[in-house]
Amino acid sequence: MHTFNTVVETGSFVGAADVLNLSKAAVSRHVQELEQRLGIRLLHRTTRRISLTPEGQVFYSRGKDVLAELDDVETEITSQRETVSGLLRINAPFSFGIQHLAPLWGIFKERYPQVTLDVTLADRVVDLVEEGYDMAIRIAALESSTLVSRRLATTRMTVCASPRYLQKHGKPKHPSELGQHQVIGYSYLATKDEWHFEGTQGHLSVQTRPWMHTNNGETCRAAALAHQGVIFQPRFVVSEALASGQLVELLPEYRATEIGIYAVYPTRKHLSAKVRVLVDFLAEHIQ
Repeated sequence: MHTFNTVVETGSFVGAADVLNLSKAAVSRHVQELEQRLGIRLLHRTTRRISLTPEGQVFYSRGKDVLAELDDVETEITSQRETVSGLLRINAPFSFGIQHLAPLWGIFKERYPQVTLDVTLADRVVDLVEEGYDMAIRIAALESSTLVSRRLATTRMTVCASPRYLQKHGKPKHPSELGQHQVIGYSYLATKDEWHFEGTQGHLSVQTRPWMHTNNGETCRAAALAHQGVIFQPRFVVSEALASGQLVELLPEYRATEIGIYAVYPTRKHLSAKVRVLVDFLAEHIQ
């Protein structure tokens, strides 16, 4: 296949022989054997030029993709033997980065001592290519994009408030009642102020009316702990407060949105060894 594609790209058997460091006879034999195996003619040959048959055009086009995949496999295998080193620029959400990633960086450093980390925490969605990040952690129902992603784990959105707030304002018995409650809204929530649930009667969506918005989950939790209203946050943000009784989960019979925790990076092609080992490391520790 490689010989055939080289003949097409150079425009002649002689040109392919020069590129591949083979004899013209060997190049011709490779193409003939390929045609015999397929049972079709791939090239029209004249004394002046060669051209692709319709079948040859299809085989050449698809063959380029196959050869590119083989190159990627070779790169992946050989990169595993390389010394993992260099600078890794990583972006992650603020709360998750502090609670779950910060304890792991020392372990990663012990395993890969020649890697230098530059970790930025921000809840906004960064542009990996424009801002020069090697990888980011995204916690969302990930939409299709040009980025490559690997799911590391899942978490669930949770509605909660403090006991003192609920004593004063009452405990909602149905998601529709959330529209009448004081709500602290999270600015980067994909559905904005519309909260989604799955109940016995199917999908429900509720339009809340926050008295306050913030772009940080820790601030949402702090406001709820200060008895300022109801919040809708990933489980990992509020799990300790729920366990201690400082916050109370609301409407547990209505399952809120489950979202993925993903490692995302710009491309799978020629992925560097340092990014590959980091993704594998995070998958090992976070799942």
